Amino acid sequence: MPPDIIPLVFALAAAIAFAVGDQFQGRGVLVLDSRSGTLVSILTSTACFWVLAPFLLHPAELAGAGILIFALIGVFRPALSANLSVAGVRHLGPTLSSTLASTSPLFGTALGILWLGEDLTWPIALGTAGIFGAILLLSRRRGGSGPADWPLWALTLPIGAAAIRALAHVLSKLGMESVPDAYIAGLVSFTVSSAVLLSSQAVRRPRPSLAVLTGRGSWWFVGSGVTMALAITALNQALLEGRIIVVVPVVSAAPVFTMLLGMAFFRGERVSARLVAAVCIVVPSVIVIALGR
Repeated sequence: MPPDIIPLVFALAAAIAFAVGDQFQGRGVLVLDSRSGTLVSILTSTACFWVLAPFLLHPAELAGAGILIFALIGVFRPALSANLSVAGVRHLGPTLSSTLASTSPLFGTALGILWLGEDLTWPIALGTAGIFGAILLLSRRRGGSGPADWPLWALTLPIGAAAIRALAHVLSKLGMESVPDAYIAGLVSFTVSSAVLLSSQAVRRPRPSLAVLTGRGSWWFVGSGVTMALAITALNQALLEGRIIVVVPVVSAAPVFTMLLGMAFFRGERVSARLVAAVCIVVPSVIVIALGR
């Protein structure tokens, strides 16, 4: 396989895994609250990484400076981003939430301009306009004045998750310059995230019972945790071997797979013409943004 194709293959695998996880979360939030579901999902992902430690962990690499960056990422991703994402799925549905979350390249571009001194190009400007046009389309109320299918503030949940993920992408790339291991990047960040979530659960009132965390709805989040571990590992490997401007557009195609899975297998949400139009606007827009950096 040509070397320049390998990052695209890993990025495509990550997009599909993220889409499957979104659908699992969509089923799980029907019977379990988003905070408890996020806890189950991230603990499952962390367990997956540690199960593989005897085979994939190289202790010498834990001394690299990049470990501190991975630990910093774990403070806010996936602990915070996953909470926002699951809450977005609860209020907006898997396809819409995944579509808005695919705006990560917009924030990645902003970081590039403000942090790295990159120039704003016409493709970036056009892609940005397309994204905000899709958001306006999604927020439009039926009939111009009737109630929307979702609260307008809920649109900020997946968008906030997208901003956090964009920052994590940049930091992951920096961390893997000194510790070039996609597995360790995921292991450290998810372990820190699990510690953060368990600490927050200790002061949560009321605390979820063990019966709630192991009930029927939790199994959907266990499945989401497994797919998230696979998706993050594939994404990290793609970032390790390729450029952000190549990897991110492919990963941002996750809403397309989410919608196709919803139509073909899960059938848990209504796919409207407005929703399809938004997907068809956002995905090309994020590609234009990434390629125009």
